[in-house]
Amino acid sequence: MRFDIFTLLPDTFSPYLQASILQKAAERGLLEFHVHNIRNYTHDRHHTTDDTPYGGGGGMVMKPEPIFEAVEDVLGAPPACPVILLTPQGRVFNQKIALELASQPQIALLCGRYEGIDERIREHLVTDEISIGDYVLTGGELPALILIDAISRLLPGVLGDPDGAMDDSHASGLLEYPHYTRPPEFRGWGVPETLLSGDHGKIDKWRREQSLRRTLKRRPEMLENLQLTKDDKKILEAIKKDEN
Repeated sequence: MRFDIFTLLPDTFSPYLQASILQKAAERGLLEFHVHNIRNYTHDRHHTTDDTPYGGGGGMVMKPEPIFEAVEDVLGAPPACPVILLTPQGRVFNQKIALELASQPQIALLCGRYEGIDERIREHLVTDEISIGDYVLTGGELPALILIDAISRLLPGVLGDPDGAMDDSHASGLLEYPHYTRPPEFRGWGVPETLLSGDHGKIDKWRREQSLRRTLKRRPEMLENLQLTKDDKKILEAIKKDEN
């Protein structure tokens, strides 16, 4: 999968993209990262990418010319792949959207800065808008990295464990169960006996129960739209009785 990132801060991306799982996946040809500096598409000596807003008001607005030119030079006109603007006004990113985008062979990520972007970019260039939550950051670079990470790990071969992404919190609709590793006892705190038993049937049942318990306690709204089995419902009823 190919990611094209359009930004005013290209150096932001190298430290993360050239580390750990993403770097290894890129070396194996599973991922491509192309970071494009929007300033390279300006034509004045100051490399101006922003200007004051019409109508007055605080802040600066990113100009349309360099962004259109950058995206169209790299991706064509019109662009041949989704162009996603990272913005607080977009649809809120979640695991379902990550799965949706993971089916694309290529996506472009446009990182805003300053007060915002010229509305003509949104109307005539951008094909999707995504937010990573109901708060405001100084730019779209961190959100872009979050999308890249969440999407990449869903692609076949990127994770060492082929089933790893499906076990994560939110992938199954539930929060993930607790994890333990060696030593079996630490400062007097032990590991649940079930996990040491070697009985995979019991372990699977314990993990499902713990996922249900954790989701009920921390994110009960997630259970509302989840298709629960009869066993799941029995487990939840038992948990509720214990808590009462």
